[in-house]
Amino acid sequence: MSKVREYYKSKYKFIKDIPGVGDATTSKLREIGFHTIEALATATPKEIISAGVGEKTANKVIKAARKAVSIDFVRADELKKLRGEILHLATGSRALDDIIGGGLETQSITEFYGEFGSGKSQICQQLCVMAQLPLEEGGLGGGVLYLDTEQSFRVERVSQIAKRFGLKPEDVLKNIIYAEAFTSDHQMILLDKSDKWIKDANAKLVIVDSLTSNFRSDYVGREMLAERQQKLNRHMHKLHRLARAFNTCAVVTNQVMARPDAFFAGNIVTPIGGHIVGHTTTTRVFLRKAKGIRIARLVASPYLPEREARFKITENGIEDIAAEE
Repeated sequence: MSKVREYYKSKYKFIKDIPGVGDATTSKLREIGFHTIEALATATPKEIISAGVGEKTANKVIKAARKAVSIDFVRADELKKLRGEILHLATGSRALDDIIGGGLETQSITEFYGEFGSGKSQICQQLCVMAQLPLEEGGLGGGVLYLDTEQSFRVERVSQIAKRFGLKPEDVLKNIIYAEAFTSDHQMILLDKSDKWIKDANAKLVIVDSLTSNFRSDYVGREMLAERQQKLNRHMHKLHRLARAFNTCAVVTNQVMARPDAFFAGNIVTPIGGHIVGHTTTTRVFLRKAKGIRIARLVASPYLPEREARFKITENGIEDIAAEE
């Protein structure tokens, strides 16, 4: 087996298979949300110690898990091969796909932000369908994990879009694992314990819609900003680690706020979360409405320039705009 394949291939099927890890330690790890080797491999000793596991045991368990999934230094030419394992998820709009490099990348976080009604949740619900298409049709051939914080997910909408792509709505809905998060702490707990769901459901897409809504509601005032940002930072890094461990596409939507300097600046709104969210997301796309259509602007990418795409939202979902329109 090549090193590329070994990167995602674990020697151990379950955490309890790791030498020296008994039922008691396994039970403690499950209580704090570690159900799989992949999740454990990207954990920190501090997280494991918080479950009541000794520091020596914590370091030993993490080291064994990381060795099992081949997390180590690699040469840049080997990294190029590893990058070949990254998949791209089509959005259903060629124009939108083009500006983000052919689709949403796995092993990374893509953020869509914009005002209410700009199309964030519409894109997410279409992605729920797209992810289930086979690879040759722009999909990922897997299921979806959907965290909803604004009660915007609608099975009726997903069913509409499924028909457009020739899929049976009932089959598509069976492959979407849904949870509604009522507070920021609840949201973090759901994600912390999601690794088992991701593995069991073969989830190739994890959506958090929206990322900051609960945090914005639970932490009000400048005196609570530091605590909010610390928790948001931990939440984002957990999502990123899951995306890397399972070669999964992670998508978050984000709210915006008005900028006091809007008169002098170009954009009148800015995404919530500040530098914490900005540094953790891999790709950022700003959505806005304009005369019955939507405009997506790529504002941040590791290798792509800023550019725009136009699309429309119809009963069939996200669609390209015809040349004559």
